[in-house]
Amino acid sequence: MNRSIKVRIYLLACGLAVASTVAAQSEIAVQPAPHNDFSWLTHAYQARSVPAVRLNNSPRLNALIHDGKLYLTADDVVALAIENNVDVEVQRYTPLLADEVLRRARAGGALRSVGVGVAAGPQSVSLQGVTTNASGGVAVSNGGVGSGGGIVTQLGPNIPSLDPTLVFFTNFGHTTTPQSNTVLTGTTALITDTRSFTSIFSKNFAFGLTAQATFQSQHIKFNSPYYALNPFTSGDLDLQLTQNLLQGFGRAVNTRNIRVQNNNVKVSHLQFEQQVTLTVSAALNLYWDLVSFRENVRAREEAVKSADALVEDNKKQVANGSLAGIEITRAESQLYASRQDLVIAQTNLLQQETILKNVLCRDGIAAAGLSNVTVVPLDRISVPEKDELPSEDELVRQALAHRIELSQARINLESNEMNLVGIRNSLKPTLQAFAELTNNGLTGELSALGAASPGVGYLAGGYGNLLGEIFRRNYPNYSAGISLNIPFRNRAAQADYVTSQLEIRQNELNLRKSTNQVRLDVQNALIGIQQARARLDASSRARVLAEETLRGDQRRYGFGAITAFQVIQDQRDLANANNTETQAMANYEHARISLDQAIGATLSVNHVSVDEAEKGVMSRTSTVPADVLKGARP
Repeated sequence: MNRSIKVRIYLLACGLAVASTVAAQSEIAVQPAPHNDFSWLTHAYQARSVPAVRLNNSPRLNALIHDGKLYLTADDVVALAIENNVDVEVQRYTPLLADEVLRRARAGGALRSVGVGVAAGPQSVSLQGVTTNASGGVAVSNGGVGSGGGIVTQLGPNIPSLDPTLVFFTNFGHTTTPQSNTVLTGTTALITDTRSFTSIFSKNFAFGLTAQATFQSQHIKFNSPYYALNPFTSGDLDLQLTQNLLQGFGRAVNTRNIRVQNNNVKVSHLQFEQQVTLTVSAALNLYWDLVSFRENVRAREEAVKSADALVEDNKKQVANGSLAGIEITRAESQLYASRQDLVIAQTNLLQQETILKNVLCRDGIAAAGLSNVTVVPLDRISVPEKDELPSEDELVRQALAHRIELSQARINLESNEMNLVGIRNSLKPTLQAFAELTNNGLTGELSALGAASPGVGYLAGGYGNLLGEIFRRNYPNYSAGISLNIPFRNRAAQADYVTSQLEIRQNELNLRKSTNQVRLDVQNALIGIQQARARLDASSRARVLAEETLRGDQRRYGFGAITAFQVIQDQRDLANANNTETQAMANYEHARISLDQAIGATLSVNHVSVDEAEKGVMSRTSTVPADVLKGARP
């Protein structure tokens, strides 16, 4: 089997291995309680479990390491950043946290502030001549467009518990009471044996109704002969209804936390998307800077070779007597300066590799075995001859429709208006209508006294007779009424309502400010593209002129028309021109990345699915290119 066939088989195996292992990678999810035969009864009281944090890197990382080198493309950087970056992994918990708070809100619980803010991405080692933001790219905003979590407000009427409750109570008692008057009890010591049972079922409804059904019974036995029924059982079934008519009335008031948290769940997904956007942008900026640093190292290596060749040439000419000895010193000075520039370029490259590896690795560089792995970027910066961009108005429309920060601000403004309904409701007095219906029953064994008493025989019987009396409503009770509570002045509620209105007005103005800032971001990003293009064109032309100048002066130096000092100066100028052009190309990539951020297109441009990102598994495959396996060096 020849080498090319082996390479193809290896690539196919790598692709299948990555696809299968990535597909098998478990996503974060709250696990249900263990199931058993009594789960229908006990599931509400069993703890659900949360899996341990995922500290291992995705298999994609190892699939891209070959012979101590990590081969990366821009697409691989995006995939690895989404799968392995710790900031992204932290934000994966935010939607889960929001879902659990929604579960709490549906039970009538107060909202909780959960999750952490979006983390800014790292910066490169150095970016010459470029203003950078937190994500390492060209700055597109001077502030004002911020993203945050959801809304948590607990003002307004208390939200009732929406989970029904069931209470059981039973009691057994034996008492002995000495009697000072035996005429009433017929005994000097009254002995009472009691068994009581009470069950209460209560439920609150979203429109402001509270219902409570209570069943209780009590079995009593006396040692006194003066009771017509002894022992006897008494009981009743009671229904109490209380309806809020002013404060606390209506679904809009009592379910406001549920609707607000539904919005907060949307915000949590947007917050995760924002984290992915910042992380992807930062990783790409780091990657393209790494590409430029490698190009700078190669340019500095060429400068060292040229300087070394000049030293050797000067030594030969000095030996022939055609050149003064001072020219060797000048050439060696240039050689050492070039070597120093090379060392600086190499150390910058190493530091940049370390930063990039840390972004793409979840369990630390040393733990992942990446400390001695060299990162080899497989892409080269390619600048189109012409920037074919939509009009500024079209880009602004796209930004206003897709910027995550604006979507979050709009949702939070809607949530504040939902909360305002409850806060306004607290201005009203408390007016409640209540009604109570009670069915009573009494049964027991006839004593000698009871057998002689007319009409008591109807009460004779067991527990079934008691239930029959209750459900036949032989002994009903009725009551109804209203309760009105009027607070004088009501200053706290008035202040809360006006304060909330003022905050909403501030939010509306901040939304307008953010909208204006987005327009400014787009304009600045377009200007950044134009500036990067102009600097690249100028630096490319300067590099060409430096090359031509060096070649011309080298020919003149060969004829003895100029001194070595001029050639040394030309070499310095060419090295600086190469560095400037390389940096200008990287700056152009930063400007494109910043434009994508400004218009909210970072994820779509890089073909990132938010659903896949939330699961932490990207469907795209990554393999080491065949020419690398054959020994080619990019």
